Amino acid sequence: MIRDISRFSGGQYDVLIIGGGINGAAIAYLAARNGLKTALLEKDDFASGTSSKSTKLLHGGLRYLENFEFGLVREALKERHIQLRNAPHLVKPLRFIIPVYKTDQRSFWLMKTGVALYDVLSGKYGITPYRSLSVDEVIHFVPGIQKEGLCGGVIYSDAQMDDARVCLENVLMADQGGAHVANHVEVKSFIKENGKAVGVVVRDELSQHTFKVQANHIICAAGPWTNVFMSKDATQSPQKIRMTKGVHIVYKGQVSPHALFLPIRKDRRIFFVIPWKGNSLIGTTDTDFKGNPDDVRVKSEDVEYLMDALKKKFPEKVFDEGNIINTFAGLRPLVHAKGQPSKISRKHAIEKSYSGVIYVMGGKYTTYRKIAEEAIQFVKPKSDCVFMEQDYPLYGSGVVKDDIKKVAKEYGVDVKVIRYLVNFYGTRYKDVLALVKGDSSLKKPLCSCSPVIRAQVMYSFKTEMACIEKDVVLRRLSLQFNECKTKNCQQEIRKMLVKW
Repeated sequence: MIRDISRFSGGQYDVLIIGGGINGAAIAYLAARNGLKTALLEKDDFASGTSSKSTKLLHGGLRYLENFEFGLVREALKERHIQLRNAPHLVKPLRFIIPVYKTDQRSFWLMKTGVALYDVLSGKYGITPYRSLSVDEVIHFVPGIQKEGLCGGVIYSDAQMDDARVCLENVLMADQGGAHVANHVEVKSFIKENGKAVGVVVRDELSQHTFKVQANHIICAAGPWTNVFMSKDATQSPQKIRMTKGVHIVYKGQVSPHALFLPIRKDRRIFFVIPWKGNSLIGTTDTDFKGNPDDVRVKSEDVEYLMDALKKKFPEKVFDEGNIINTFAGLRPLVHAKGQPSKISRKHAIEKSYSGVIYVMGGKYTTYRKIAEEAIQFVKPKSDCVFMEQDYPLYGSGVVKDDIKKVAKEYGVDVKVIRYLVNFYGTRYKDVLALVKGDSSLKKPLCSCSPVIRAQVMYSFKTEMACIEKDVVLRRLSLQFNECKTKNCQQEIRKMLVKW
């Protein structure tokens, strides 16, 4: 799919979605699937905001049990199951260990009760049941973990995802269903007739061309930018979204061979240490953020907070900030509420303004499919809606039954490359390999820092609507998580973009 702005010049849409994060992408997918003439506009790139800045977990939310949000957790655990089954190339089971200490505010008994309840709530959608761990087992499974005061631990199951690509594959499904989608197109203002919103004025950020898009219904799924759009809609609109900042560190190598759920004693928060693409993902912070969402940044105190927490849990290991490969910050768009940021509910809300604009606010990444279903019901009667309760295919969904060795021989590439492509693109991996047949140079590695081949860059431009270098590096191929001293990968992408 090549980005085509000219498509937006013809006629009236049934529904226009503002925001190409996971909620907007899923709404566009379901709208198109329900036969609605659909448009999706994103001012930057798909998943460029919160939807690529998560902890990469598609989970029920074990810690929400403390807030007695059993319904939210149960719903999320069911959604976890649906995504595991439908997108195995992007969502994979992950076992977590929680070491428990005598001085923890959450006792060993409480932790065991919590994970047991978590398994009960998952019901038939569970993965692998939890079990308790002895002190010796925790030390064995997590080398270097703090031993002083350790009284045991628990191990339980959840799921890990490639968040940016989950969002992207929803966009691709929307396009496949007939939706008109575009990134790098900013909505500047609403068009109103008799006080009702009937369209938007937009600007193509690449060509600087301004045009109008008309629609019967407008859904704003702008995440942290929701307050901005509410102000454009009505100048005296109250601030409905409370933003909290979450910072993550990508640290060189594997701090732990197992994913860890760790408490921070001083503020009763928790943080994760998770194996991620050969390195470690450490996070997250949870602090209030006020200001322009475009200006969110990682600050030195954010890094210091996470590194300090890490050092306390691994006192025998030496951690050097020079081994930090990357850091990133995202904003959680929480439905406005009082209290500590980490205690605010992740429930979503959908409201229609006086002008008729439908605002999707809050929510967890895990429940995006349910949020999209509810949003569609604001546009189309529930009795006429077609939803996929269990079957929710993404762009690469399906089972790959090919003989990997035969495929490798046919295309003249290494077996390891084929396995990597299958794991990355699912059943669409041969779409990438098809480019190799037309140009043998595309089978060459992009750089020594990753298994990526040059054909993937071309595929990003030709099929996945990447427009600029950052689209490819940060969200199509996730190269920012690799340590690359030469930066040759980015140089090669730049060259291919110029040629393209």
